[in-house]
Amino acid sequence: MFPHSRTSQLPTPEQALSGRAEPAFTVPDRHTVLGNPLLGPYPEGLETADFGLGCFWGAERTFWRLPAGVWTTLVGYQGGHTENPTYEEVCSGLTGHTEVVRVVFDPEQISYERLLKTFWESHDPTQGFRQGDDVGTQYRSAVYTHTPGQEATARSSRQEYQKVLTSSGYGDITTEIVTAQGRPFYPAEGYHQQYLDKNPAGYCGIGGTGVSCPIGLARADG
Repeated sequence: MFPHSRTSQLPTPEQALSGRAEPAFTVPDRHTVLGNPLLGPYPEGLETADFGLGCFWGAERTFWRLPAGVWTTLVGYQGGHTENPTYEEVCSGLTGHTEVVRVVFDPEQISYERLLKTFWESHDPTQGFRQGDDVGTQYRSAVYTHTPGQEATARSSRQEYQKVLTSSGYGDITTEIVTAQGRPFYPAEGYHQQYLDKNPAGYCGIGGTGVSCPIGLARADG
């Protein structure tokens, strides 16, 4: 077991835990709310989006509750150095990962733009290595993109949201927007998947700024 870290510095690859070649645990087959498989391959025509916005329990619920178009969601770890990390290792601050929600969606029913709006409005992206009382590098804000179009749209949305946040007295957005290529998504332990469906009274640290993200963000094909 590792203690939860409140560090504000990411480890270098040399400092990070080494991890393991295979996962240390199994992941449930299906989503407890949506009923669809958690792990791919996914049906043709669906797309994948990855978001880090603080504690992934409440973050995942935010996305599975969207009215249409979300096929499945699952939580995991991304953006770090340690291969197949465990929750305790991520919380130590020695893996470099952030807690992430993977959203598999039907672009014919819900746009990536709409997912970004949910992402921005569901947390405070100006807080650096924290969200509210949750402090540590694993709680940083992040968007890991899967196509050039996603990256262009995410960066445009960040620029537009920064304008309204600034006018509302907030500081600079600290969200990292980088490609998912070379940054594997490692699914989290089974008890973390759809945690707030299994534990309706469980902890949820998700809370936005109250500032609406502008509608009509620039989109790009990809």
